[in-house]
Amino acid sequence: MVPGLRRDLALDMVIANGENAAGGKGLTPETADELLQSGVDVLTSGNHIWAQRDIIPYLDGALPILRPLNYPPSVPGRGYLWWRRVLVVNLIGRTFMGHADCPFRAMDQLLACLEEKPAAIIVDFHAEATSEKNALGRYLDGRVSAVLGTHTHVGTADARILPRGTAFITDIGMVGPTDSVIGDSTEEVIRRFLTQLPHRLSVGKGPAIFNSVLLEIDESTARAVSVVRVDRQAE
Repeated sequence: MVPGLRRDLALDMVIANGENAAGGKGLTPETADELLQSGVDVLTSGNHIWAQRDIIPYLDGALPILRPLNYPPSVPGRGYLWWRRVLVVNLIGRTFMGHADCPFRAMDQLLACLEEKPAAIIVDFHAEATSEKNALGRYLDGRVSAVLGTHTHVGTADARILPRGTAFITDIGMVGPTDSVIGDSTEEVIRRFLTQLPHRLSVGKGPAIFNSVLLEIDESTARAVSVVRVDRQAE
């Protein structure tokens, strides 16, 4: 999908959250390379970035892969990077997500340390609670170009520009099998709910849905001009 979208929409940059690309959980060097070769410029992640241990040595290397900024400072990897004049930031939520440093204060600290004005600041906020995502969007409104929610795999219909010029959506959605429960085999997920017994889930089969959003940003102000959903059904 990405090469065609880059051509048809004249895209300058593509960011993808790749934390479930390795068979439904985690990211490997091979799947990261496949995504980057397809036309993705920067890969973000979330709570499953540690699921495939062979990616960990690459998090401190040259590959444009992010782990959440508000993990403890001693863990491998980085939480932001510059791609040309665009600053891409990865944060993780705390509500229903486990233990992490405060994403609000982590972003405050990063913005206070910037010595160069970015043409755009894009934040991937990997979080479960819609309230936490909405709160961070409002908190950063006017200070970043976009706050884009990931993690729930279910795309929301609230893409909009906040009052001070920040693009926001609660959740972009997923790229994964349509006939599934958030990407996993429908039958296996239902069986888990019915029995309450733990067992491994496999990725669903069949045609895939491609969820994304398209941002237009004024580089002179770093404010968003528009944000619209771009959803496709794969053959």
